[in-house]
Amino acid sequence: MADCDFYLKKPLPAGDAIRYWQISATATERFDVPDVPMEGEMDPFFFLTRHKNFIPHEYPCRRLFAEQHRGQRPKVAGSFRHAQHWLPFGSDRPDLSTFYFRPTRLATWARTCIDAETEGTARVRLGTCGGAVLWVNGDEAGWLAPYSRNLEARAELSLPLRAGINEIVVFFDDLAERDIRYFFQLDYLSGPSAKVALPIPVEAAVANNIACALEGSRLDKATYLSGDVTCVFGQALAHDVEATVTVMGDFISASRREYAFALKAGTDRVTIGPSEEMPAGFRNFRITLNADGFRTTRILGAEICHAARQAHTSASLPARIEEALNEVAEFAERDAVCAFARLASGKAGTEADAIINGILPSIEDCHDCADFSIVPLIWARTAWGDDISAGTRARLDRAILGFRFWMDEPGNDVQWYFSENHALLFHTAAYLAGHLFRKSVFVRSGRSGAEQSAVGAARVRAWLDHFEECEMAEFNSAPYFPIDLKGLTALAALSPDADIAERARKGIVRLCEIIARSAHHGILTAAQGRSYEYTLCAGRSLELSGIARMLWGRGWFGAHMQALPQLAVCLRDHGLAIPDTLSEIACLGGDSHLEWRFAQGPNRIARIYHYKSRHFSMGSAAHYRWGEWGYQETVFHLRLGKHPEAALWINHPGEPIQFGYGRPSFWGGCGTLPRVHQYRGLAILDFSVSEEHVGYTHAWFPAAEFDESKVTETLALARSDRGCLLLRGSAPLCCVTDGPSAGCELRQHGRKTRWIARVCESASLQDVAAKFASLSASEQDDGSLTVVDPEYGSVIFGVDGSVRAEGRVILAETFTVAGEVREFAAM
Repeated sequence: MADCDFYLKKPLPAGDAIRYWQISATATERFDVPDVPMEGEMDPFFFLTRHKNFIPHEYPCRRLFAEQHRGQRPKVAGSFRHAQHWLPFGSDRPDLSTFYFRPTRLATWARTCIDAETEGTARVRLGTCGGAVLWVNGDEAGWLAPYSRNLEARAELSLPLRAGINEIVVFFDDLAERDIRYFFQLDYLSGPSAKVALPIPVEAAVANNIACALEGSRLDKATYLSGDVTCVFGQALAHDVEATVTVMGDFISASRREYAFALKAGTDRVTIGPSEEMPAGFRNFRITLNADGFRTTRILGAEICHAARQAHTSASLPARIEEALNEVAEFAERDAVCAFARLASGKAGTEADAIINGILPSIEDCHDCADFSIVPLIWARTAWGDDISAGTRARLDRAILGFRFWMDEPGNDVQWYFSENHALLFHTAAYLAGHLFRKSVFVRSGRSGAEQSAVGAARVRAWLDHFEECEMAEFNSAPYFPIDLKGLTALAALSPDADIAERARKGIVRLCEIIARSAHHGILTAAQGRSYEYTLCAGRSLELSGIARMLWGRGWFGAHMQALPQLAVCLRDHGLAIPDTLSEIACLGGDSHLEWRFAQGPNRIARIYHYKSRHFSMGSAAHYRWGEWGYQETVFHLRLGKHPEAALWINHPGEPIQFGYGRPSFWGGCGTLPRVHQYRGLAILDFSVSEEHVGYTHAWFPAAEFDESKVTETLALARSDRGCLLLRGSAPLCCVTDGPSAGCELRQHGRKTRWIARVCESASLQDVAAKFASLSASEQDDGSLTVVDPEYGSVIFGVDGSVRAEGRVILAETFTVAGEVREFAAM
C-alpha cells in the first residue's frame, strides 16, 4: 500500500457492515447484442412488488449476459487503482447506482483493511446484484455471480485473518440496463475483535475532519428563489482543501455546471454561486473535497426557482400561452422540447438546428427515453419542417425512419416499453411518423409508412381504450402527467383520424381536471403512484406548476419540460379548450371545502382521497397495498397556506442515503407501505416496516418554510397563513439538525410507528394545540381504529379501508374512475 501511509480506523463490531472503502473509477463498455425483436406488451402493473421490487421484464441483452456469466466466477479485468474514498454517510454499502441509456458493462474495484487484534477466522457476508470476487491478503476467499437485474443475492465466506492489518479487495461488476442498483455490501458477522482500517494518504485527523465536515453538510436553504447557493459544512475545515461542485439535474437532464474552490483552514461554508445563474428545477450538488489525495464526495440537493423573473403573470390566456412558449424557447434545457418551442414561436435558425442535432444521437442510437424526444421532433418536422435547415432536416428524417418504435421491431436497446406513459409515446410516434412518411420504408419494421401508421393507430386506440377505462396505474403522478400530455397533445394536433383526435382532446381535459382537483393554489398536493425526491422536494419548478401558470395564472416555470409547449400550441393553433371552471377548482378560494374521491389503474388498484380548502390540502391512497414492499408511491401528502414550500409528506425510507437512485428512495416512495386512512382533514398512517429496511419512518417538515412551527416530544405543530397542521407520533419526534435534511425532517424510530395528522384553519397554533392535542387512535378487537375528533366526532377506520363518520359510510371499493366530489362548509 505504497500510496497510503496512514489509516482511518473505525470500530467493527460483529454483525456490522464494513463501510469505509477506497474505490476505483468504474470501467464502462457498451454491451451490444444482435438486433432481435422482443415479445411483450404494455404492463401497467410493472412496478408492483413481485419479490422485493424485482421487475421481471428481461431484455435480450440480459438473457445473453446471463447465459455467459450467471453462476460463473466473474471475469476479473484490470487491477485496483484508487480514485476516491467512499465514506458511508448513513449507508452500509459502497453504492454507485445510477442510470445508463444503453446496455453497458460496468466493473469497479474496492479496497480496505481489517485491523484484527488476534489471528483468527472471520465470517463475512458478501452481497451484490451483479458479480463480485473477494480477496484477503492477496488470496481469493470467494465469489458470487447472481447477475439478476437489481435483485440482491448474498453469500457467506470465511476469511483467515492474521493479527494486525489485513488487506480486503473486492472486484464487482454488472450489466447496466437503464437504472442499475450497482453496489456491494460486506458484513462482518463474526471473528476476532477488529476495526476497519481505511488506507489514507493523510493523517487520520485530517480525514476525520473532512468526513465530519461532509457528514453534517447541508445547503443553507431547501429552495432558492434568489441569491447565492451556500453549502454549510458540519464542522469547519481544519486544513486547506480543494473543492469541486458539480450542479446537475435528474438523470435525463443534460445540464451540468462545474465550480472549483480553494478552501482555507477554518472555512465552515462555501458559496457556490448565484442561484439566478443556475438552471431552475431541483438540482443535485455533487460536492468533492480533496486534501492531498484524500478525496471524497457527498451529494446535496435543493430546488432553484427564478421567481423574481417570473413575478408577474398576465390575466390573458393568449398572453400566458405566448409567455410559456418563450420561457421554454429561451430558458429551458436545450433538448427536443426546447427546439419545438423555438420553432413554434418563430425562432427557427442556427440555435434550433444545433439543439436538434444535439439530441439526434440519442434517437439514432435508441437510447432509453428517446421516445420523450422523438414525439416533439415528429411534430416539429410535420408543422415547421421548412424552417429546419436542409441538412438537419435530412438527418432528422433518417433518425425517424431508423428508430425502433416498439419491442416487436428488431433492436438491441433497453428502451422501456412497458409503462403506460412510454407505451403511449411509442405508439403516437409510430402512428404520426408513418403518416408523415407514408411512402417511405421504416428500417426496423420493414413496413411502409402507411403500414406503420396503421399499426400505430391500432395501438393508440387500444391505449385510449385502456386510459378511458382506468386512466393511470402510475396514479396521480406529478412527473407522468406531462408525459401523457405529451402524447395526447400530439395526437390532438396531428392525428389524421377524427376519432383519435377527439379522444385525445377529451383525455387532455380529463388530465387537466385531475390536476386541478389534486392541486392546491396550482401546486399538485396529493397521493402519487410514482414519485422521486426531485419531484417531491420541488413544487414551484415542476412542470405541472408551469402548466398551472399557463392555464390558470398560478405557478412558476422550471427548466425541464415535457409537454408545456405542446399544450400551448394545442390551445393556440388546434382549438383545444380547457374549461374555465377548472381554474377555481385548482386555485380554490372562498370558504368551501372540497372532498374528491376517485380511483385509477386497472382493477381500480389506487383509490385516492383528497380534501382541500383555500388554506390547506391533504391527499392519501385509501387501502393501498398495506404492509407490502413499496416502489415509488407517495401515499400521503399535504400543503398549508399559499406558500408552495409549506408541504409535508410521510414515508418509510427505501434506502438510507439521500439523493440516491433507489426505487424507492430516501424520500420518494416507501420501503414498506403503511396502513393509511383519511377522513376530511384527519389522517392516520400505521407503519410496520420490514427488517430489511431502515428502522425508522419520517416526515418532511421544513420548519423554515412555515410561518410558525413547534415540535415537543410526540407533537408537532405548523402554520402557514391560516392553514394549520397538528402531527402526533406514537414515539418521540426527533428533529434532524444536521446533514442534507437539517431543519426539514422529523423521525420516529422503531419498526412500528403511527402518525396522526390533522389539518385545519386557524390563526393560532395555540388554539390548534388546545383543540386537537388529545387526538389519539384506539384499536378495536376487529382491528379497526377509532379517533374521537372535536369536529367530526367518532371516526372509525376499518381494516377493509372503510370510514364511518358523521353518519356517513365511505367504502374504498366503491371509488370510481369518474370520481365523486362533495362540498362542505368551513367549520
